[in-house]
Amino acid sequence: MSRTVRVPLTAVAAFTIPFCILSTLPKAASPEQSKPSAKARADDPALALKRIRAPAGMKVDLFAAEPLLANPVCFCFDEQGRLYVAETYRLHAGVTDNRDHTTWIDDDLASRTVADRVAMFRKHLGKKFDTYAREQDRVVMLEDTRGAGRADKSTVFADGFKDHAVGIGAGLLARGGNVWYACIPDLWLLRDTKGTGRADVKKSLQHGYGVHVAFLGHDLHGLKMGPDGRLYFSIGDRGLHVETNGRTVSCPDTGAVLRCNPDGSELEIVATGLRNPQELAFDAYGNLFTGDNNADGGDAARWVWIVEGGDSGWRVGYQYLKSPKKLGVWNAEKLWHLPHEGQAAYLVPPLAHLADGPSGLTYHPGVILIPERYRDHFFLCDFRGGSGASGIHSFALKPREPNKQIAKGYETVVLTLTSGQIKTGILKAEDGKVVRLMTPEGVLLTIPRDEIDQRMGGPSAMPDDLIRHLSRAELRDLVEFLASLK
Repeated sequence: MSRTVRVPLTAVAAFTIPFCILSTLPKAASPEQSKPSAKARADDPALALKRIRAPAGMKVDLFAAEPLLANPVCFCFDEQGRLYVAETYRLHAGVTDNRDHTTWIDDDLASRTVADRVAMFRKHLGKKFDTYAREQDRVVMLEDTRGAGRADKSTVFADGFKDHAVGIGAGLLARGGNVWYACIPDLWLLRDTKGTGRADVKKSLQHGYGVHVAFLGHDLHGLKMGPDGRLYFSIGDRGLHVETNGRTVSCPDTGAVLRCNPDGSELEIVATGLRNPQELAFDAYGNLFTGDNNADGGDAARWVWIVEGGDSGWRVGYQYLKSPKKLGVWNAEKLWHLPHEGQAAYLVPPLAHLADGPSGLTYHPGVILIPERYRDHFFLCDFRGGSGASGIHSFALKPREPNKQIAKGYETVVLTLTSGQIKTGILKAEDGKVVRLMTPEGVLLTIPRDEIDQRMGGPSAMPDDLIRHLSRAELRDLVEFLASLK
C-alpha cells in the first residue's frame, strides 16, 4: 500500500516526523547574502504551509525558516531536541556538474583519487581555479529555547569547509554528544566539549570521497547508526578511494553503502552498484534499504534492499553512453529491472520501482505519535525538480511467502499412484506421457501419467519465517548454496 503526501520543499516543517530537504538553487548564496527581506521572512513560510496537503490525522507545522537557516541540504535532531542543519554555499560556487563541463568528462572518468579530481580542476579552470575555494559549507544548530514548538535560536556549529575538493555537505547524525558530518571528501566528527554551541573538535575520520565530479547531489550522505552499533552511510557514483589505518578502501566508479566504527576505524564496503542512494533506513528486523535515483535515460528509480556483498549493477560511465543503447548495458541488459528471467547472475535486483527522485528516508517502528496505520511504514521523500510535484511516499513491505515464490524447476510435487504408493520430489520435467521427479536422495524418477491417481503441490522446504532467524551472512551463504544446486 502506498500513500503520497505532496510537500513543497521551501521551508523546514514538522510533519510529526522529520524529513530531509534538497535545494536546487541556481547558485547558493553566501552566508552574508542569504538573509531575506522582512516581507519574505513573514510571508514565504505561511504561503508554503498553505500548499502542503497532509493526510487525515496528520498536521504540518513550521519549525524553522529563514533567516535562522538557508540553503538546507539535510538535518538531524540530537537527544536534546536540537536541530542540526547542513547548509551549502558551494553549489555552483565550487561544486559543479559534468553537464556544465562536457569537455571534462574523459578526464573526470579517468580520475582515481580526490587529488586527481583537484588536478583536473587546475588543468581546466586555469585562473578560475581559486574561485573553487572561496565559498563554504557549514552546519548550523537550531534550538527551540521557549518550548513553543518552533526554533527561535540559530548558532553556527561548524564552518570553514571550503577548499577546492569540498562539498556538498549532505549527511548529518547527532548522537551522544557526537555530530558526524559527511562532506566530500571527508567524513567528519564534530563535538562541542565546552558547551558553547560551537564545535571545538573538528576531526576528519576518513578522507577520499568524491573521486569524480559526476552529477550534482551524488554525494556522501545517508548517515545512520546500525543495530550493530556501527555507522552506516552512502556515497553516490562520485566514488571513493580512502586510505585509512594502513588499508585502502576503494570503489571509484560506482555508488556504495559503507560502514565503520563510530571512531571511523574498520571502514568497509557493504554493497556497491548504486547510482545515488541518498539516505538509508533500517526496518524493525535490521534489514537495510535505500531509494536509488534513476539516470534520466528511460530507467526507473529503485527501492533497493542492501544485501551485504551485493552489486546493483550501476557504473558511473554508463551515464554518458548514447549509442548503440542509451546508458549502455544498464538499459540493454535490463540491469535496473525487477527480478526477471535471464537477468545478470551477479546482480541484486531492486524490490520495486518507486518514486522519481528518492531523497530523504526514514522508518517508523510504531513508537511516535502518528496514526497507527503508519506503523512499520517507510517514509520516502520524492524530489521531482520543484515543489509542485514533489512529496512524501509512505509504504510498508510484506515478506514474500516461500510457498508462493518457488522458482520454476524447484516446485515440490506429491504424487499418489494407482498402486497406492506416494512419490515426492522436485519437478524436473513433464510432458503428455511422463512426469520426472528428483527425489530428496537425488534419484531421478520417471512416472507414466496413466499411473498417477492424484497430484498435489508440496510445501517449500524453506520455513515461512526462516529469514528472521538467519543473520545476513547466513542468508547469503544459504542463497549461494541453493544457487549451486541448480
